[in-house]
Amino acid sequence: MFFASDNTSGVPVQILDALSRANGDFVAGYGNDPINLALRDRIRDLFDAPKAEVFLVATGSAANALAIASYCPPWGAVFCHELAHINVDECGAPEFFSNGAKIVPVPGAGAKLTPQALDQALMRAGKGGVHQVQPALVSLTNLTECGTRYTVDELRTLCATARAHGLPVHLDGARFTNALVTQGCSPAEYTWQAGVDVLSLGGTKNGLMGVEAVVMFDPAQAWEFQLRRKRGGHLLSKNRYLAAQMLAWLEGDLWLTLAAHANHMAAMLEDGLRQQKDAKVLFERGGNMLFVDLPRSSHRALHGAGAQYFLWPDHASLDGPPDMPVAGRLVTSWCTTKEQIEEFLEALGKI
Repeated sequence: MFFASDNTSGVPVQILDALSRANGDFVAGYGNDPINLALRDRIRDLFDAPKAEVFLVATGSAANALAIASYCPPWGAVFCHELAHINVDECGAPEFFSNGAKIVPVPGAGAKLTPQALDQALMRAGKGGVHQVQPALVSLTNLTECGTRYTVDELRTLCATARAHGLPVHLDGARFTNALVTQGCSPAEYTWQAGVDVLSLGGTKNGLMGVEAVVMFDPAQAWEFQLRRKRGGHLLSKNRYLAAQMLAWLEGDLWLTLAAHANHMAAMLEDGLRQQKDAKVLFERGGNMLFVDLPRSSHRALHGAGAQYFLWPDHASLDGPPDMPVAGRLVTSWCTTKEQIEEFLEALGKI
């Protein structure tokens, strides 16, 4: 009953086999190898973006921080939701890699920005005044930190709002594939056709051992990204092992299959939770993440039965009044089983 995070799951055999094949010979380093070139072409084809530049890093924090830094000078400001990963969970990495840019949090229900809230924040930003940081970038997250999902129309409207203020848009896609599968649109419709300039395409949360792609639909910033990646220590010499993972992940639509399974398991879990007494699902499920209110005593019992998941927000505790509702965050993965879902719901039903 492991629902702590999808990035703690194992790795599909197809990915391990691809790594073994990549291990068979000497090739050029730093991404100048046939596997990286094949991956670049594959992503360009999937996103219908023949001029897009594709760069690989090993972590989501590096993907986000380096992408943001490529668009944001030290005196710039990045506008994002107040719960965005770049604001609350990356230990100041975007500020560090941009040499001091400011994160400006914007509120919104369910971790989603609205065009109105974004427009108001940008109107107050003080562009052109030497005493204020200058608006430089808008960063969106899909799936959001509350597991909700932006629709194509919502993304398009938010990107248009950013563009009206002269700003490019970054999309944190750590769980992009989960959102994409649920939305049922093309990768192009969900990114650059909606107005996204740069995408952090997450693979680690959807089965990969450890690789994220930064897809720059606007290649004008590509050279700066390369320099920042090297200077920041995130250019791997044996880059083919990153590319081999992601290329195998994309072949035969494996990435979509893995995400669809995780989403299906989350739907099964959600259906069961809605039938449980004292359980309240908090947000509309956009993919493979659920947030549910339960009495603190129920969380204690579930953890005692072996269920592993985090309370939310992260400062919540199992200690305290037993009847008080406390939220838990449940995340399914590509290898979550029906039996694990049934075991969890059975344990909850016995409480």
